[in-house]
Amino acid sequence: MGIDFLPDKPIYQQLIDRITGAIIRGTLQPGEKLPSVREYAVEAGVNANTMQRVYKELEQMEITETRRGQGSFVTGDEARIAMLRDEMKEQLVTSFLQNVEAFGFTTAEIVEHLQKRGDKR
Repeated sequence: MGIDFLPDKPIYQQLIDRITGAIIRGTLQPGEKLPSVREYAVEAGVNANTMQRVYKELEQMEITETRRGQGSFVTGDEARIAMLRDEMKEQLVTSFLQNVEAFGFTTAEIVEHLQKRGDKR
């Protein structure tokens, strides 16, 4: 059991991305309880200290909240989740465009290709 992690990115960051992705997709709903640190650590195949760091960072990012004696929960702040979604979209587009430009493609070429590809669906 466990997750296959990429070698070029810290494990804790990959776990943060995994959880934020689940929130953005709606797999994790606002107010939903997250597994305990130990449960998630076992599921992911990581040390509990790594998972604790993940939960701490998510809380600092205001994506989750910890309730004393109850555990960690996805924020109920739908505006924060919408902002998270917009931030992720911006990061993905920026990264994509940097890669496109690195290979010498123009934005217009890529837009045209994406439109053709979309027409095929």
